[in-house]
Amino acid sequence: MTYEVNYEDLVLCVDDSPNHVTGEPVPLVAGETYRVYGVFEFACPCGRGDALLDVGVDFAWCQSRFRLLPKPRKEKSKLKVTAPKEIETV
Repeated sequence: MTYEVNYEDLVLCVDDSPNHVTGEPVPLVAGETYRVYGVFEFACPCGRGDALLDVGVDFAWCQSRFRLLPKPRKEKSKLKVTAPKEIETV
């Protein structure tokens, strides 16, 4: 894959097809968002992924099953504007 995935990134599962080595069904859900807990820089045996991702479900999954989601933008906080106090002249 050409994108860089790091610890704590959010990824979207786009492929929940059976395991391509054993043929067993996988516990991943297509369309579900997962947080990356670990990135293992090993090429997947299928040859499609540059890394295996630990998303907290079983052990590690091929990077080609996921797409990186953009990082959430920080909300801008409103600035407090203080108005000058009006002074009454007597």
